[in-house]
Amino acid sequence: PVFAQANHGEVRGRVIDAHQQPVPFATIMVLGSNRGTTTDSEGLYRLDNLPEGNLVFRASFIGYTLQEKKINISASKLQQLNFELKESSSQLDEVIVSAGRRVESLAETPSSVTVVSSKEINALSTISPNIANILAFSVPGLGASTNQTGNSGQTLRGRNLLVLIDGIPQSTPLRAGGREIRTIDPSVVERVEVIKGATAIYGNGADGGLINYITKTPKTDQKIGGYSQLSLTGNTKGDSTLGFRASQQLFGKIKKFDYIVSGMYEKTGVYRDAKGEVISPDYGLGETKIYNAFAKVGYNFTENQRFEAMYNYYSSNQHSAYVSRAGVYGQSPAIGVWGTRKGIDEGTRYNHNANFQYSNKAIFGKTSLSANFYLQDFWTVYSNSESFYGSGQSAIISTKKGFRVNLNTPFVISQKVTGDVTYGMDILNDKTKQNLVDGRAWVPSINMNNLAPYAQVTTQWLDYFNLKTGLRAENIKMDIVDYATLATGPDGQGSVDVTGGKLNYNAFVFNAGLRYSKFKHFNPFVSYSQSFSIFDLGRILRAAKENTIAELQTEPIIVNNYEGGFSSVLGPLSVSAAYYYSTSKLGSNLLLVDGKYIAERLPERVWGYEVQVDYKVGNGLLIGGNYAFVEGKGDKDGDGRFDGPTDKYLNSNRITPVKVTAYARYNRSKFNADLNWLYVGNRDRFQPNEKGVYPIGEGPIESYNTFNLSLGYKILSNLKANLGIENLLNTSYYPGIAQFYGTNINYTRGNGRRFNLTVGYSF
Repeated sequence: PVFAQANHGEVRGRVIDAHQQPVPFATIMVLGSNRGTTTDSEGLYRLDNLPEGNLVFRASFIGYTLQEKKINISASKLQQLNFELKESSSQLDEVIVSAGRRVESLAETPSSVTVVSSKEINALSTISPNIANILAFSVPGLGASTNQTGNSGQTLRGRNLLVLIDGIPQSTPLRAGGREIRTIDPSVVERVEVIKGATAIYGNGADGGLINYITKTPKTDQKIGGYSQLSLTGNTKGDSTLGFRASQQLFGKIKKFDYIVSGMYEKTGVYRDAKGEVISPDYGLGETKIYNAFAKVGYNFTENQRFEAMYNYYSSNQHSAYVSRAGVYGQSPAIGVWGTRKGIDEGTRYNHNANFQYSNKAIFGKTSLSANFYLQDFWTVYSNSESFYGSGQSAIISTKKGFRVNLNTPFVISQKVTGDVTYGMDILNDKTKQNLVDGRAWVPSINMNNLAPYAQVTTQWLDYFNLKTGLRAENIKMDIVDYATLATGPDGQGSVDVTGGKLNYNAFVFNAGLRYSKFKHFNPFVSYSQSFSIFDLGRILRAAKENTIAELQTEPIIVNNYEGGFSSVLGPLSVSAAYYYSTSKLGSNLLLVDGKYIAERLPERVWGYEVQVDYKVGNGLLIGGNYAFVEGKGDKDGDGRFDGPTDKYLNSNRITPVKVTAYARYNRSKFNADLNWLYVGNRDRFQPNEKGVYPIGEGPIESYNTFNLSLGYKILSNLKANLGIENLLNTSYYPGIAQFYGTNINYTRGNGRRFNLTVGYSF
């Protein structure tokens, strides 16, 4: 390819909305290149050193319809180009970074992506500030929330997912503990980008896709501004349920320096079900103290160069005055009764994240650079378990250090064929272990080093055919210390001494996708993508019966994902749909055998489809909803057909039932309202064993419905009151995890009617 060298023209302009007000921080992009900028607080922008010829400029901002304009650039000539954006409910107008590690619009991305905007986060967090609930409602393909501290069973498209905060991995795939979704408070999240389907763009663990929490940045030119919020929470039935929440944010810009700092504290009361019973405290959210501290500072050396540092601390600890009393599976719930809990407080003691990033839009020629160094330190404690001799609590401790360098170089082959190459390298060190709090080792210390170069080419043909292909080379080395498995009886009975050592993995993973984006009324795509993961190695190690790790089945999971879909915008109507089919030669289906959890390594296939519909009625009213179906099977007889008498459906801790959501959102002047409905369907694929007991993950799931309501009123221009009501009709139901576990102790009801009354003041 011939790289463009002409650098002559200059364009300036302004971006306004339908009310003729400036749109600050809107994105201006030149199609077919990596050239772009953002508008200032007055909606103004400037782009210089542009090549001569016809160029297409795109203006976009979250919540507005993107707009494109073509102009002819002449040498050494200043030209004016203004945009007027209109509000939109279409996902196609969103701009994302997670799908390809470059700024791109969803209209160009050849894969399934859901963006949860700040508007949705604010409305849904009024109902429940639990970010797992927010995502469960707003992301098709993601399982329903567990109503617990963890997200076990809340898979994405029937497979495990990778969670990130500004690209920093939160998941612990070396010993999957199911705590990665609740690792940050929604008050500091600007938006959430969800890439669905197997992907390797950020490395290990994204078999079903990834969730990237994008933290807030200051959007003001004033030296200091802020937002204060106070909330009162509780159930409408039963005593001791009252709790409160307080948060404070400060942000501003001083010359080339900008900042945002935030602090949040929440204390929950007792959580009760629709009958007024105390919900079992095991892995519960009641009587919990939650902290979140966040800071992000940036300095713009020049128009092209910026340094940014981010830190986030999250903690969620439960100190309950109740103990769990088992219910009767299928008949009556497990509840909390007065008592003294064994062991130490449960929950995430801390989750520290730090990120230091340097970016340069023109490091050489037209090549842009982004380089960042990050740290994550995570410690979470689980409830007391009777699943091993002597019982006890366990804790997962995981620390990650990583460095990424990401470059993007545009190219021009001809006037009708342009593109860019994104390339770089990821370096990650992940140290993970799981010990019992009494000192016994359950999962030995695993030290993983991962070096992964990658390259991705995006090509635009005739401005509207968007072809993306990429390759990533995984090079993983692991060191595992010598260890002994937990005893099954007194005096070390049943303990196995295992010699540790090194494990090495090398693999190439590939992706390719094509999207046609000329027409908004039909914007189709097809894609193929792979993921690579060493998923839950710790579970295999702790259940070892062999004497060396070389004898264990530690092969990685490589998932192949095939997908086709489309998005359409027909006036006020927006529709998107996708069908996917994924395969893996070795999966990781969780089973309980002889009192131990093991990973069943079978060939797997998972398939499903999703549909999203939005309709803008007018006068501030938006209605919409989505439908998601997923199913999966394991090839137990190994014939590759998945239809033999011994082949089996995958357990419900992987495959979630049908999920349907619907909503009506009204936003006018001083008042807004959001009424939504969640339906979780049936899944009954398994039979009880000879003792009449369902193995874990195979219990039948009965459907349930919940309604939620959010109301907001702007008392003054800077003072607003909100009321959120979860489970509006006080429906009595059992979440999916309570049903598929099939045990008396885990058979817990979901929340009864809860309220969240909030007052917020901005300055």
